[in-house]
Amino acid sequence: MKTTRVCFLWHMHQPYYTDPVAGFASMPWVRLHATKAYYDMAWLMERFPSIKATFNFTPSLLIQLQELSSGTVGDLFLHYAQRPAADLAPSEQAFIVRHFFAANWGTMVRPFPRYHELLVKRGLDVKHQPLDRLAAQFTTQELLDLQIWHNLAWFGFGMTAQYPRLNELRAKGRGFTEDEKQEVLALQRQAVGEIIPLYRRLSESGQIELTTSPFYHPILPLLIDTESARRSRPDAHLPSRFQAPADAEAQIRKAVALHRDLFGAAPNGLWPSEGSVCPELIPMLHQAGLKWTATDEGVLARSLGGWDRHAALYQPYTVGPSGQDIRIVFRDRELSDAFGFVYSKLAPESAVEDVMQRLRSIAAHAPGEQAMIPIILDGENPWEHYYDGGERFLSGLYAGLAGASPSGNDGISLSTSTISNALEAHANPQRLDHLHSGSWINQDFKIWIGHPEDNRAWDLLKLTRDRLAGVTDQLAPEQARGAWEELYAAEGSDWCWWYGDDFETDYKPEFDRLFRSHLRNVYTRAGLPAPEALNEPLIGAREVRPFQLPVTLLAPTLDGTVTDFFEWQGAGTIDPAPPLGAMWKSQKFFAAIWFGFSVDALFLRLDPGHDLLAGDAQMTVECQVTAAPGTYKLAFPVAPPPETFTLYGASNGDAWTEVGRYGTICRRKILELAVPFKDLSLQAGQEFKLSVVVLQNGVEVDRYPRQQPVSLIVPDNNYEAATWRV
Repeated sequence: MKTTRVCFLWHMHQPYYTDPVAGFASMPWVRLHATKAYYDMAWLMERFPSIKATFNFTPSLLIQLQELSSGTVGDLFLHYAQRPAADLAPSEQAFIVRHFFAANWGTMVRPFPRYHELLVKRGLDVKHQPLDRLAAQFTTQELLDLQIWHNLAWFGFGMTAQYPRLNELRAKGRGFTEDEKQEVLALQRQAVGEIIPLYRRLSESGQIELTTSPFYHPILPLLIDTESARRSRPDAHLPSRFQAPADAEAQIRKAVALHRDLFGAAPNGLWPSEGSVCPELIPMLHQAGLKWTATDEGVLARSLGGWDRHAALYQPYTVGPSGQDIRIVFRDRELSDAFGFVYSKLAPESAVEDVMQRLRSIAAHAPGEQAMIPIILDGENPWEHYYDGGERFLSGLYAGLAGASPSGNDGISLSTSTISNALEAHANPQRLDHLHSGSWINQDFKIWIGHPEDNRAWDLLKLTRDRLAGVTDQLAPEQARGAWEELYAAEGSDWCWWYGDDFETDYKPEFDRLFRSHLRNVYTRAGLPAPEALNEPLIGAREVRPFQLPVTLLAPTLDGTVTDFFEWQGAGTIDPAPPLGAMWKSQKFFAAIWFGFSVDALFLRLDPGHDLLAGDAQMTVECQVTAAPGTYKLAFPVAPPPETFTLYGASNGDAWTEVGRYGTICRRKILELAVPFKDLSLQAGQEFKLSVVVLQNGVEVDRYPRQQPVSLIVPDNNYEAATWRV
């Protein structure tokens, strides 16, 4: 009798959206998927206790579930959802109208009449629409209903079965109350908190196997050596060579340690990010105590050269140097991809029948008495495309597999198994003498390297890592740990996934900002000035610059008040408000920011906003000035009103050193200050860049302008004549 084991591996992943320095997550997908895919998949396993499966959780997802559950990190979308609809400021209304339809419209918006009605009122394409005007057309009740529907629509079949109140609210549909909104958000928090314990319980019962991925989901072969990309694409245009095998080892080691802490045992298996493998990776996995890994069948085909798919695919292999080898399995691409891209378009019963027929056909044609069929895919995103979240399809499939005759009429035993258990049945797997270097996408690494945007990101990563490695011995242990943690986060694959022209999303600028924020945090943690390049977007399209340049020389009186109307007339300004609907916190530290100069000095005026006025004594402001000679910052506390500011300087990326203290500052209704150009080592005609930064407890929480600094030229006596215009 031929024994065939169906091995599901459901991969659960989210990039690390959290900026730990600022203390918030700018995107909601961890929280929203928790109420849908993460909960649903575990809930369904409990309904079918005879079904076995493997679930892979990336550590970057697990720590965000912990952060959300404990409340240690804020969630930007949750902040906007919690705000009473009647208290929403115009910019907050614009954010909600712009972003609270972020769901699959066909399966998660249109099925709910009120949610669809609100979408129609807003319009389907708002990229070039005035969001403030659109939002002003929504009543307070409509905004409240939208706040609730954005969260209510994301609850999957598991939560709605467990908590009937959710279906009662869906049936009500409109006219929600603030109390009902709190009910929805409370159930959401409950789901987030249940995910890790729920999967641990299933693992301890033996029904599922839990595995891990590199901690922040990096492409490990590229971390080991970016030149490995040439093995599959010899003509690739690559950045400066990046080699950090120690980082690859750290990402693996940290993943195993977190998994052990959360689930009570070390994982046997590791799904490498995007199925990316190379020969140099295997000894690292063995050293970390891992027993197996997996990737795509295309990698197997390239590794073998010529192959007979049915004869080669449905069995494990041994790979790696003798004594450092592990097992490796290869996903059935056709069947796995059908779950993600085909079966959502079929009637569930037809999809189940197709899967069962394919499985029996594979089992019949695979050689030998033992076969394993790895079905490996994303365990969260596909279900948004199924009208019921995949419940009927998965339930029917699990029922069919649970009811399959142990021997079958055709002499085939078909059952589900965890991957580790399936591997035990293959005592002497064939050795794979060569392992191709590639991912599960086209068996190369093109998605993450080779495009000018990708390459610039790798160059910035190399620059930052080299700088951190050079100063680590001088840092306190906790300081060094925090800086390296930020570097590891920047090594994640998701940032480069969106660089280049392979994929598009409305949130591309936010992914770019997050990548540069993680790198900037490395310098912040290490007490070093960040390179100006980290203030420049890497993506091709940039937002309209939110500042205006000065048109005249200034001579303000530094008394903390607007002495007269003309005092700051002609100054440059920075708009402190984020673009309407942009991914950013709602704090209003400044009502206005003004800057300008005489031929001798730089001037800055800050009009405090309510959040700055309400800030504690640990909040400080820095005016950062960067030019060829070096970088300077003018630093002063928010409270009590400062009588002096401190000027610090740094050159060649060295640590900050104090230049001096200055009394040319005054804060009353506004704050005004001045610093001589000569003390900034600047001369007439020289270019410099200006940013204003707010810090709390020594870490950056906001920056103006947000995407890139203001570029200025030190003026001379002909400045006004050169800039004069009618």
